[in-house]
Amino acid sequence: QVQLVESGGALVQPGESLRLSCAASGFTADYYAIGWFRQAPGKELEGVSCISSADGSALLADSVNGRFTTSIDNAKNTVYLQMNSLKPDDTALYFCAAGLLDLATMVCPMGLPDDYDSWGQGTQVTVSS
Repeated sequence: QVQLVESGGALVQPGESLRLSCAASGFTADYYAIGWFRQAPGKELEGVSCISSADGSALLADSVNGRFTTSIDNAKNTVYLQMNSLKPDDTALYFCAAGLLDLATMVCPMGLPDDYDSWGQGTQVTVSS
């Protein structure tokens, strides 16, 4: 059973940076996708990014492109979400999720919660002055 543990959430001021980590264990597949999602109070779940364990290729939502990056350390089974130039609108509970990679395309499913089978408990990011 895949287990995911997020960490790194905090209260920061606008313009500051944070790095979230997602430590994963229990994979049985050769390749997998890790997605980051977020949910703000009263809003729907939003896909933030995804990354493929096969080649590290990643996709980012338009709302964070240019400010956030995601990376994977396969040796540590850990995925990172580097968040720069944070805005109050980035305030949310951030989740990482794991799912099988489409072996035909090797592209991670961006922003599609139904394609992810395992979810972490979330880590809170609050951006406020």
